[in-house]
Amino acid sequence: MEIAEEFNGLLRDPEVRAIVAHDGGQTALGYLDLIDVEAVRADPKPILGYSDISLLHLVLYARAGLVGFHADLATPGLGGHWQAAPAARQAVLEQLYSTLLTSDEPIGALPTTPSWECWRAGRAEGRLLGGVINRIVLAQATPYALPLERFDGAVLFWEEMGGYASYVWSNLQVMRHCGILDRISGMVVGIPHAIDGLGTDGSPTLREIVLDVLGDRDIPVLGNVEFGHAGPNLPMPVGIRAALDAGQRTLSLLEPAVRPR
Repeated sequence: MEIAEEFNGLLRDPEVRAIVAHDGGQTALGYLDLIDVEAVRADPKPILGYSDISLLHLVLYARAGLVGFHADLATPGLGGHWQAAPAARQAVLEQLYSTLLTSDEPIGALPTTPSWECWRAGRAEGRLLGGVINRIVLAQATPYALPLERFDGAVLFWEEMGGYASYVWSNLQVMRHCGILDRISGMVVGIPHAIDGLGTDGSPTLREIVLDVLGDRDIPVLGNVEFGHAGPNLPMPVGIRAALDAGQRTLSLLEPAVRPR
């Protein structure tokens, strides 16, 4: 209740022009039904964060059409991962965040790095939908879930932190069973962070898990992209149209993420 009251106060305050989450945690499920959605519609403002904040992005996009930014958190991200990054990378991300949050022009191609991998070649265009994989699954189990048809043609992005490789496999299987994987046009997978049993002692790699669950679904898959817990993050705006070319290892934002007030 206290978190909901604080959050709603920020949503209603006309002086607050963006909300950056301090951390992730485990609390968003407890106040999804307490959020002042009318305040979001009346004065949409960027909300930045990942991990548990993935729930807010998905639910507020579903309920109010708000573009949420799966982007760095204040403390572990901007106060941690960013500070450990080389100065050149900090400069690239600073310019990227500034442009994305203030410009009404599309970003275009996000800056690539050698870590990006083509797991299945191909091209796709669609709205970016995603977040932490376990939060995507949890969001779809609430009354505020995105209708399945909203995944038609979407570019699904996801990442995961902690737990076991079997949890990732299970969450992908849930998305297969509920039909999400049959509707999307492409997939972008973040760098895994602290997942036990992934690619060790003969266990499958994340790439192998993803391709196993996808089966014969012929969609492009781009892997090992820098967003999420591995940080520092490329910002991924939920709901914005994107173009994916996995073979060329490119991901481009085709629309601006904000509009003039």
